[in-house]
Amino acid sequence: MMIPKKQKITSIFLLGFIFSFSLAIPTYVNSTFLNNYVSEGFVGVFYILSSIFTLLLMMSAGKILQKIGNYKTMIYALLINIISLISLVVWDNFFVVITALTVHLVIVALIAFNIDVFLEAFSEDSSTGKTRGTYLSFNNLAWLISPMISGFILINNEYWKIYLFSGILTIPILYLIIRNLKNFEDPKYVKTNIWDTLKIIFNKPNVSKIFWAHFLLRFFYSWMIIYMPIYLHEYIGFDWSTIGIVFTMMLLPFVILEIPLGKLADEKIGEKEILNFGFLITGITTAMLTFITSNSIILWGLLLFMTRVGASMIEIASESYFFKKIDGNDTNILNVFRMTGPSAYILGPLTASILLMFIEINYLFVILGVFVTIGGIAREMTLEDTK
Repeated sequence: MMIPKKQKITSIFLLGFIFSFSLAIPTYVNSTFLNNYVSEGFVGVFYILSSIFTLLLMMSAGKILQKIGNYKTMIYALLINIISLISLVVWDNFFVVITALTVHLVIVALIAFNIDVFLEAFSEDSSTGKTRGTYLSFNNLAWLISPMISGFILINNEYWKIYLFSGILTIPILYLIIRNLKNFEDPKYVKTNIWDTLKIIFNKPNVSKIFWAHFLLRFFYSWMIIYMPIYLHEYIGFDWSTIGIVFTMMLLPFVILEIPLGKLADEKIGEKEILNFGFLITGITTAMLTFITSNSIILWGLLLFMTRVGASMIEIASESYFFKKIDGNDTNILNVFRMTGPSAYILGPLTASILLMFIEINYLFVILGVFVTIGGIAREMTLEDTK
């Protein structure tokens, strides 16, 4: 039976939501979970190593898609993810935990790439901002509700329940893929030669600027995802239910803003202004976090909310701009674009781990704020807008 294009896009939005939910549930507790087995210093090292493995896998993604196609690749990746999550539930052995968590972090990057390939294949350039904004809003709704649920599940610090729940959520994703995308016609994939692709990107100045914006955003996420939960839990003294409330407040902008911002980028002002204001807001509010010693839920929720107001602007503007510049055959460029994430998760924790030898953890946030502000605005001010 021929499935209408609109139904396929809707199913991609839905599976994107469920995938993001399954990913978000453990994301903010991974670092504190690891802290039960290793020191804070090694937590950063773990993320660096996982990101290196992710990069290696993504370098091979084009070849994998050429050989077995996007549909089968995602099916296999989902099954591997389920196995890794169940391993975290069943075993409490250090080496099993490290291996299984590494596999999970690596394989979800490939799954996210698979979903991008599906969505790009069915998207029209004229409505890219709206389509990406809708997709990201579905995903961010999942990220919004996950901290509250994680906090509820972790009342007794039973981390295995988190990973079991995440694994169960992967099952309906398999159903949606098999039900709606089984007959997906793969575009012509270009085998990813990293250096050749980078030459193509650097020969397109505006595209390279968007790569930098995306890298800065992922660098920001790497510090906030790894070190903010540890800081709030171990230093400010919040329990997990409180952190869940704070993080839910923090993530609201992604749900509220990205659809209207995507439409604004399509119809009115383009992405440049949105991008630069996003860097300014994120940088200033992140720097302010260093100097907050209060344990007020409202104060922390408000400041973290403002950091994500800026981050949501950066995210939708960079995604919208990038996907307007590529089509379904540019999987080599898309693949390298998604490699900015693991690259940031190598350089981010590496930089933070070195800094933590000399400074207290709270000073990471003022350094991050300055870096995001200057590094973002200085580069993106010369971006050629789409409007």
